[in-house]
Amino acid sequence: MSETNLRIDGLGKRGEGVATREDRIVFVPYTLPGEVVRASGEGGRLSLVTVDTPSPDRIAPFCQYYGRCGGCALQHWRAEPYRDWKASLVSDALKARGIDFPVTGCIDAHGAGRRRVALHVRKRGSVVTVGYMEARSHTLLGIGHCPILETALGPAFDIGRALGAKLGDCDVAVTATLTGLDVSVKAERAVLEREHGNLAGLVTALKLARLSVNGEIIATAAPPRLQMGKATLALPPGGFLQATALGEETLARLAVEALGKAKSVADLFCGIGPFAFRIAERARVEAYDNDRPAIAALNAAAKAASGLKPITAVVRDLFREPLVPNEMKELDAVVFDPPRAGAEMQAKQLARSTVKTVVAVSCDAATFARDAEILVGGGYALGRVTAVDQFKWSSHVEIVAQFTR
Repeated sequence: MSETNLRIDGLGKRGEGVATREDRIVFVPYTLPGEVVRASGEGGRLSLVTVDTPSPDRIAPFCQYYGRCGGCALQHWRAEPYRDWKASLVSDALKARGIDFPVTGCIDAHGAGRRRVALHVRKRGSVVTVGYMEARSHTLLGIGHCPILETALGPAFDIGRALGAKLGDCDVAVTATLTGLDVSVKAERAVLEREHGNLAGLVTALKLARLSVNGEIIATAAPPRLQMGKATLALPPGGFLQATALGEETLARLAVEALGKAKSVADLFCGIGPFAFRIAERARVEAYDNDRPAIAALNAAAKAASGLKPITAVVRDLFREPLVPNEMKELDAVVFDPPRAGAEMQAKQLARSTVKTVVAVSCDAATFARDAEILVGGGYALGRVTAVDQFKWSSHVEIVAQFTR
Protein backbone atom coordinates (compact mmCIF):
# COMPACT_ATOMS: atom_id res chain seq x y z
CA MET A 1 0.00 0.00 0.00
CA SER A 2 1.23 3.47 -0.86
CA GLU A 3 2.20 5.91 1.88
CA THR A 4 1.67 9.65 1.87
CA ASN A 5 2.32 12.70 4.05
CA LEU A 6 -0.81 14.56 5.10
CA ARG A 7 -1.86 17.53 7.21
CA ILE A 8 -4.97 16.89 9.29
CA ASP A 9 -7.43 19.75 8.78
CA GLY A 10 -10.19 18.69 11.18
CA LEU A 11 -12.14 15.79 12.63
CA GLY A 12 -15.01 13.95 10.97
CA LYS A 13 -18.23 12.73 12.60
CA ARG A 14 -16.63 9.38 13.46
CA GLY A 15 -13.71 10.98 15.22
CA GLU A 16 -11.26 10.36 12.36
CA GLY A 17 -8.86 13.01 11.12
CA VAL A 18 -9.86 14.70 7.85
CA ALA A 19 -7.25 15.54 5.21
CA THR A 20 -7.00 16.18 1.49
CA ARG A 21 -5.00 13.97 -0.86
CA GLU A 22 -4.94 14.77 -4.55
CA ASP A 23 -8.06 16.97 -4.21
CA ARG A 24 -9.92 14.16 -2.49
CA ILE A 25 -11.11 14.03 1.14
CA VAL A 26 -9.57 11.16 3.11
CA PHE A 27 -9.95 10.02 6.72
CA VAL A 28 -7.15 8.92 9.06
CA PRO A 29 -8.07 7.47 12.48
CA TYR A 30 -6.20 8.34 15.71
CA THR A 31 -5.10 11.75 14.41
CA LEU A 32 -5.89 15.31 15.53
CA PRO A 33 -6.42 18.68 13.83
CA GLY A 34 -3.15 20.41 12.87
CA GLU A 35 -1.03 17.26 12.91
CA VAL A 36 1.26 16.21 10.10
CA VAL A 37 1.14 12.45 9.68
CA ARG A 38 2.19 9.64 7.40
CA ALA A 39 -0.68 7.38 6.34
CA SER A 40 -1.02 4.35 4.10
CA GLY A 41 -3.74 2.77 2.02
CA GLU A 42 -5.99 3.43 -0.91
CA GLY A 43 -9.47 4.90 -1.12
CA GLY A 44 -11.07 7.27 1.34
CA ARG A 45 -10.03 5.66 4.64
CA LEU A 46 -6.35 5.31 5.38
CA SER A 47 -4.28 3.78 8.17
CA LEU A 48 -2.02 5.86 10.38
CA VAL A 49 1.68 5.00 10.07
CA THR A 50 3.38 7.75 12.11
CA VAL A 51 2.61 11.16 13.62
CA ASP A 52 5.46 13.39 12.48
CA THR A 53 4.18 16.65 14.00
CA PRO A 54 1.89 15.95 16.96
CA SER A 55 -0.80 18.31 18.19
CA PRO A 56 -0.24 19.97 21.59
CA ASP A 57 -3.61 18.43 22.50
CA ARG A 58 -2.36 14.88 21.98
CA ILE A 59 -2.10 12.76 25.14
CA ALA A 60 -1.11 9.16 25.82
CA PRO A 61 -4.03 6.69 25.66
CA PHE A 62 -4.63 4.73 28.87
CA CYS A 63 -5.70 1.38 27.37
CA GLN A 64 -3.19 -1.23 26.21
CA TYR A 65 -5.53 -2.29 23.37
CA TYR A 66 -6.11 1.22 22.03
CA GLY A 67 -5.48 1.49 18.30
CA ARG A 68 -6.31 -2.17 17.72
CA CYS A 69 -9.67 -2.45 19.47
CA GLY A 70 -12.62 -1.08 17.53
CA GLY A 71 -14.23 0.46 20.62
CA CYS A 72 -12.68 3.75 21.72
CA ALA A 73 -11.57 6.21 19.05
CA LEU A 74 -10.41 9.31 20.93
CA GLN A 75 -8.37 8.39 24.01
CA HIS A 76 -5.46 10.32 22.48
CA TRP A 77 -7.20 13.72 22.74
CA ARG A 78 -7.07 16.18 25.64
CA ALA A 79 -10.39 16.54 27.49
CA GLU A 80 -11.31 20.16 26.75
CA PRO A 81 -11.09 20.15 22.91
CA TYR A 82 -12.63 16.67 22.91
CA ARG A 83 -15.72 17.94 24.77
CA ASP A 84 -15.96 20.99 22.50
CA TRP A 85 -15.91 18.70 19.46
CA LYS A 86 -18.66 16.51 20.89
CA ALA A 87 -20.89 19.56 21.42
CA SER A 88 -20.09 20.68 17.86
CA LEU A 89 -21.48 17.39 16.49
CA VAL A 90 -24.89 18.53 17.73
CA SER A 91 -24.65 22.19 16.70
CA ASP A 92 -23.34 21.24 13.24
CA ALA A 93 -26.22 18.78 12.73
CA LEU A 94 -28.71 21.52 13.63
CA LYS A 95 -27.02 24.01 11.29
CA ALA A 96 -27.30 21.48 8.46
CA ARG A 97 -31.07 21.67 9.02
CA GLY A 98 -31.08 25.46 9.05
CA ILE A 99 -31.20 25.81 12.85
CA ASP A 100 -28.43 27.97 14.29
CA PHE A 101 -28.62 27.34 18.03
CA PRO A 102 -25.94 27.13 20.75
CA VAL A 103 -25.36 23.79 22.46
CA THR A 104 -24.87 23.93 26.22
CA GLY A 105 -21.51 22.29 26.89
CA CYS A 106 -20.97 18.56 26.95
CA ILE A 107 -21.58 16.92 30.32
CA ASP A 108 -19.21 14.09 31.24
CA ALA A 109 -21.52 11.23 32.24
CA HIS A 110 -19.03 8.36 32.20
CA GLY A 111 -19.19 8.06 35.99
CA ALA A 112 -18.00 4.69 37.31
CA GLY A 113 -17.90 3.33 33.75
CA ARG A 114 -20.06 1.27 31.43
CA ARG A 115 -22.43 -1.00 33.34
CA ARG A 116 -23.08 -3.28 30.40
CA VAL A 117 -20.68 -4.94 28.00
CA ALA A 118 -21.32 -6.97 24.84
CA LEU A 119 -18.58 -9.49 24.12
CA HIS A 120 -17.89 -11.67 21.09
CA VAL A 121 -16.85 -15.24 21.86
CA ARG A 122 -15.27 -17.61 19.35
CA LYS A 123 -14.13 -21.18 19.87
CA ARG A 124 -11.51 -22.82 17.64
CA GLY A 125 -10.70 -26.32 18.79
CA SER A 126 -10.14 -26.08 22.53
CA VAL A 127 -9.17 -22.38 22.39
CA VAL A 128 -11.82 -19.82 23.36
CA THR A 129 -11.22 -16.15 22.48
CA VAL A 130 -13.25 -13.37 24.09
CA GLY A 131 -13.16 -9.69 23.23
CA TYR A 132 -14.18 -6.94 20.79
CA MET A 133 -13.74 -6.67 17.04
CA GLU A 134 -10.61 -4.93 15.81
CA ALA A 135 -10.97 -1.43 14.38
CA ARG A 136 -12.56 -1.45 10.91
CA SER A 137 -12.44 -5.24 10.86
CA HIS A 138 -14.38 -8.43 11.48
CA THR A 139 -11.36 -9.95 13.21
CA LEU A 140 -11.85 -10.69 16.90
CA LEU A 141 -9.30 -9.16 19.26
CA GLY A 142 -8.81 -11.19 22.44
CA ILE A 143 -9.08 -8.96 25.52
CA GLY A 144 -8.54 -9.71 29.18
CA HIS A 145 -9.58 -6.39 30.72
CA CYS A 146 -11.44 -3.26 29.59
CA PRO A 147 -10.69 -0.12 31.64
CA ILE A 148 -13.86 1.75 30.64
CA LEU A 149 -16.15 -0.74 32.39
CA GLU A 150 -17.55 -0.61 35.91
CA THR A 151 -15.43 -2.60 38.38
CA ALA A 152 -18.31 -5.04 38.83
CA LEU A 153 -17.90 -6.14 35.19
CA GLY A 154 -14.30 -7.28 35.76
CA PRO A 155 -15.28 -11.00 35.60
CA ALA A 156 -17.12 -10.56 32.27
CA PHE A 157 -14.26 -11.89 30.14
CA ASP A 158 -13.85 -15.03 32.27
CA ILE A 159 -17.62 -15.52 32.07
CA GLY A 160 -17.41 -15.29 28.28
CA ARG A 161 -14.67 -17.92 28.17
CA ALA A 162 -16.61 -20.31 30.40
CA LEU A 163 -19.73 -19.95 28.25
CA GLY A 164 -17.76 -20.28 25.01
CA ALA A 165 -16.24 -23.54 26.23
CA LYS A 166 -19.76 -24.99 26.53
CA LEU A 167 -21.68 -23.21 23.77
CA GLY A 168 -19.05 -22.48 21.13
CA ASP A 169 -19.38 -19.28 19.12
CA CYS A 170 -21.72 -16.82 20.81
CA ASP A 171 -22.22 -13.21 21.87
CA VAL A 172 -22.40 -12.51 25.60
CA ALA A 173 -23.98 -9.41 27.15
CA VAL A 174 -23.17 -8.85 30.83
CA THR A 175 -25.03 -6.21 32.87
CA ALA A 176 -24.13 -5.06 36.37
CA THR A 177 -27.23 -4.85 38.59
CA LEU A 178 -27.91 -4.34 42.29
CA THR A 179 -28.21 -8.09 42.80
CA GLY A 180 -25.29 -9.25 40.66
CA LEU A 181 -24.36 -9.87 37.04
CA ASP A 182 -27.13 -10.56 34.54
CA VAL A 183 -25.82 -12.55 31.56
CA SER A 184 -27.70 -12.83 28.28
CA VAL A 185 -26.25 -15.04 25.53
CA LYS A 186 -26.98 -15.26 21.82
CA ALA A 187 -25.63 -18.64 20.76
CA GLU A 188 -25.24 -19.70 17.14
CA ARG A 189 -26.70 -23.11 17.86
CA ALA A 190 -29.85 -24.11 19.72
CA VAL A 191 -29.28 -25.18 23.31
CA LEU A 192 -30.59 -28.65 24.03
CA GLU A 193 -32.68 -29.30 27.12
CA ARG A 194 -30.14 -31.84 28.37
CA GLU A 195 -27.54 -29.06 28.47
CA HIS A 196 -29.57 -26.86 30.80
CA GLY A 197 -28.25 -28.54 33.92
CA ASN A 198 -24.61 -27.91 33.05
CA LEU A 199 -25.36 -24.30 32.10
CA ALA A 200 -27.36 -23.75 35.28
CA GLY A 201 -24.32 -24.88 37.24
CA LEU A 202 -22.41 -21.90 35.81
CA VAL A 203 -24.76 -19.51 37.61
CA THR A 204 -23.42 -20.77 40.92
CA ALA A 205 -19.86 -21.34 39.77
CA LEU A 206 -19.54 -17.88 38.19
CA LYS A 207 -21.65 -16.13 40.87
CA LEU A 208 -24.22 -14.83 38.39
CA ALA A 209 -27.60 -13.34 39.22
CA ARG A 210 -29.20 -14.82 36.09
CA LEU A 211 -28.27 -16.62 32.88
CA SER A 212 -30.37 -16.48 29.70
CA VAL A 213 -29.55 -18.14 26.36
CA ASN A 214 -31.33 -17.17 23.15
CA GLY A 215 -34.03 -15.41 25.18
CA GLU A 216 -34.70 -18.41 27.45
CA ILE A 217 -33.91 -18.10 31.16
CA ILE A 218 -31.64 -21.00 32.14
CA ALA A 219 -31.33 -20.21 35.85
CA THR A 220 -31.82 -17.34 38.30
CA ALA A 221 -29.96 -17.07 41.59
CA ALA A 222 -31.27 -13.57 42.37
CA PRO A 223 -33.64 -11.58 40.11
CA PRO A 224 -31.54 -8.75 38.58
CA ARG A 225 -32.79 -5.44 39.96
CA LEU A 226 -32.13 -1.77 39.27
CA GLN A 227 -32.93 1.40 41.17
CA MET A 228 -34.69 4.09 39.13
CA GLY A 229 -35.56 7.11 41.22
CA LYS A 230 -37.90 5.86 43.94
CA ALA A 231 -38.67 2.59 42.14
CA THR A 232 -36.88 -0.76 42.18
CA LEU A 233 -37.27 -2.58 38.88
CA ALA A 234 -36.70 -6.20 37.79
CA LEU A 235 -34.65 -6.07 34.58
CA PRO A 236 -36.08 -8.18 31.73
CA PRO A 237 -33.57 -10.55 30.05
CA GLY A 238 -31.63 -8.55 27.45
CA GLY A 239 -33.49 -5.38 28.42
CA PHE A 240 -32.16 -2.05 27.13
CA LEU A 241 -30.30 0.09 29.62
CA GLN A 242 -28.44 3.39 29.34
CA ALA A 243 -24.71 2.73 29.08
CA THR A 244 -23.75 4.23 32.44
CA ALA A 245 -25.64 4.83 35.68
CA LEU A 246 -24.52 8.48 35.67
CA GLY A 247 -25.63 8.79 32.04
CA GLU A 248 -29.13 7.64 32.94
CA GLU A 249 -29.28 9.98 35.93
CA THR A 250 -27.99 12.93 33.90
CA LEU A 251 -30.37 12.46 30.97
CA ALA A 252 -33.32 12.02 33.34
CA ARG A 253 -32.36 15.08 35.41
CA LEU A 254 -32.11 17.27 32.31
CA ALA A 255 -35.43 15.96 30.98
CA VAL A 256 -37.23 16.58 34.28
CA GLU A 257 -35.77 20.10 34.51
CA ALA A 258 -36.94 20.87 30.97
CA LEU A 259 -40.50 19.77 31.83
CA GLY A 260 -40.85 22.63 34.28
CA LYS A 261 -44.15 22.54 36.20
CA ALA A 262 -45.94 20.11 33.87
CA LYS A 263 -48.47 17.94 35.73
CA SER A 264 -49.46 15.53 32.97
CA VAL A 265 -46.67 14.05 30.85
CA ALA A 266 -46.36 11.37 28.16
CA ASP A 267 -43.09 9.40 28.08
CA LEU A 268 -42.69 8.04 24.56
CA PHE A 269 -40.26 5.21 23.75
CA CYS A 270 -40.14 4.81 27.52
CA GLY A 271 -38.26 1.49 27.75
CA ILE A 272 -38.13 0.24 31.34
CA GLY A 273 -38.86 3.72 32.67
CA PRO A 274 -35.66 5.66 33.45
CA PHE A 275 -37.54 8.92 32.79
CA ALA A 276 -41.04 7.81 33.79
CA PHE A 277 -40.17 7.00 37.40
CA ARG A 278 -38.36 10.28 37.94
CA ILE A 279 -41.06 12.34 36.23
CA ALA A 280 -43.69 10.60 38.37
CA GLU A 281 -42.19 12.17 41.47
CA ARG A 282 -43.98 15.36 40.40
CA ALA A 283 -46.36 14.56 37.52
CA ARG A 284 -48.80 11.95 36.22
CA VAL A 285 -47.18 9.84 33.48
CA GLU A 286 -48.48 7.99 30.44
CA ALA A 287 -45.69 5.73 29.17
CA TYR A 288 -45.55 4.00 25.77
CA ASP A 289 -43.14 1.53 24.15
CA ASN A 290 -43.36 -1.47 21.81
CA ASP A 291 -41.17 -3.62 24.12
CA ARG A 292 -43.66 -5.85 25.99
CA PRO A 293 -41.23 -7.17 28.64
CA ALA A 294 -40.08 -3.60 29.35
CA ILE A 295 -43.65 -2.37 29.79
CA ALA A 296 -44.47 -5.32 32.05
CA ALA A 297 -41.41 -4.58 34.20
CA LEU A 298 -42.29 -0.88 34.35
CA ASN A 299 -45.89 -1.59 35.42
CA ALA A 300 -44.80 -4.06 38.10
CA ALA A 301 -42.26 -1.62 39.53
CA ALA A 302 -44.76 1.25 39.47
CA LYS A 303 -47.29 -0.80 41.47
CA ALA A 304 -44.69 -1.62 44.11
CA ALA A 305 -43.24 1.90 44.41
CA SER A 306 -44.44 4.51 46.87
CA GLY A 307 -44.40 8.30 46.76
CA LEU A 308 -45.10 8.53 43.02
CA LYS A 309 -47.87 10.06 40.94
CA PRO A 310 -49.86 7.57 38.81
CA ILE A 311 -47.98 5.85 35.97
CA THR A 312 -49.86 4.15 33.13
CA ALA A 313 -47.63 2.05 30.85
CA VAL A 314 -48.97 0.74 27.53
CA VAL A 315 -47.51 -1.39 24.73
CA ARG A 316 -47.60 0.63 21.51
CA ASP A 317 -45.48 0.77 18.37
CA LEU A 318 -44.93 4.51 18.04
CA PHE A 319 -43.20 4.09 14.68
CA ARG A 320 -46.37 2.67 13.14
CA GLU A 321 -48.92 4.20 15.48
CA PRO A 322 -47.65 7.50 16.90
CA LEU A 323 -49.77 9.45 19.37
CA VAL A 324 -51.97 11.85 17.43
CA PRO A 325 -52.94 15.40 18.48
CA ASN A 326 -56.36 14.40 19.83
CA GLU A 327 -54.70 11.91 22.20
CA MET A 328 -52.32 14.58 23.46
CA LYS A 329 -54.77 17.43 24.06
CA GLU A 330 -54.87 16.85 27.85
CA LEU A 331 -51.09 16.65 28.19
CA ASP A 332 -48.90 19.46 29.50
CA ALA A 333 -45.71 17.95 28.09
CA VAL A 334 -44.20 15.07 26.13
CA VAL A 335 -40.77 13.43 26.47
CA PHE A 336 -39.54 11.21 23.66
CA ASP A 337 -36.36 9.13 23.59
CA PRO A 338 -36.37 7.01 20.41
CA PRO A 339 -33.74 4.61 19.09
CA ARG A 340 -31.03 5.89 16.78
CA ALA A 341 -33.47 6.14 13.84
CA GLY A 342 -35.26 8.99 15.60
CA ALA A 343 -38.99 9.69 15.81
CA GLU A 344 -39.93 11.31 12.52
CA MET A 345 -43.57 10.17 12.44
CA GLN A 346 -44.12 11.06 16.09
CA ALA A 347 -42.45 14.46 15.64
CA LYS A 348 -44.86 15.23 12.79
CA GLN A 349 -47.81 14.50 15.07
CA LEU A 350 -46.33 16.59 17.88
CA ALA A 351 -45.85 19.47 15.42
CA ARG A 352 -49.64 19.41 14.86
CA SER A 353 -50.47 19.19 18.57
CA THR A 354 -51.16 21.80 21.24
CA VAL A 355 -48.70 20.33 23.75
CA LYS A 356 -46.87 23.24 25.36
CA THR A 357 -43.54 21.55 26.12
CA VAL A 358 -41.70 18.80 24.26
CA VAL A 359 -38.44 17.33 25.51
CA ALA A 360 -36.41 15.42 22.94
CA VAL A 361 -33.76 12.95 24.09
CA SER A 362 -31.57 11.42 21.41
CA CYS A 363 -28.48 9.31 20.82
CA ASP A 364 -27.97 10.47 17.22
CA ALA A 365 -27.27 14.07 16.24
CA ALA A 366 -28.48 13.72 12.64
CA THR A 367 -31.90 12.23 13.41
CA PHE A 368 -32.31 14.59 16.36
CA ALA A 369 -31.73 17.56 14.03
CA ARG A 370 -34.25 16.18 11.54
CA ASP A 371 -36.89 15.80 14.28
CA ALA A 372 -36.01 19.27 15.64
CA GLU A 373 -36.59 20.79 12.21
CA ILE A 374 -40.06 19.21 12.14
CA LEU A 375 -40.95 20.59 15.57
CA VAL A 376 -39.62 24.07 14.80
CA GLY A 377 -41.53 24.02 11.52
CA GLY A 378 -44.65 23.22 13.53
CA GLY A 379 -44.28 26.33 15.67
CA TYR A 380 -42.10 25.17 18.54
CA ALA A 381 -39.22 27.33 19.80
CA LEU A 382 -36.00 25.61 20.73
CA GLY A 383 -35.21 26.50 24.34
CA ARG A 384 -32.10 24.62 25.46
CA VAL A 385 -29.89 21.93 23.92
CA THR A 386 -27.40 19.99 26.07
CA ALA A 387 -24.87 17.40 24.93
CA VAL A 388 -24.16 14.48 27.26
CA ASP A 389 -21.14 12.20 26.97
CA GLN A 390 -21.84 8.74 28.40
CA PHE A 391 -20.08 6.89 25.55
CA LYS A 392 -16.80 8.55 26.41
CA TRP A 393 -13.86 8.36 23.98
CA SER A 394 -16.23 7.44 21.14
CA SER A 395 -17.98 9.55 18.50
CA HIS A 396 -21.41 8.94 20.06
CA VAL A 397 -23.18 11.80 21.82
CA GLU A 398 -26.47 12.01 23.74
CA ILE A 399 -28.72 15.06 23.49
CA VAL A 400 -31.49 16.58 25.61
CA ALA A 401 -33.44 19.49 24.10
CA GLN A 402 -36.45 21.53 25.18
CA PHE A 403 -39.09 22.82 22.73
CA THR A 404 -41.92 25.13 23.82
CA ARG A 405 -44.97 26.81 22.34
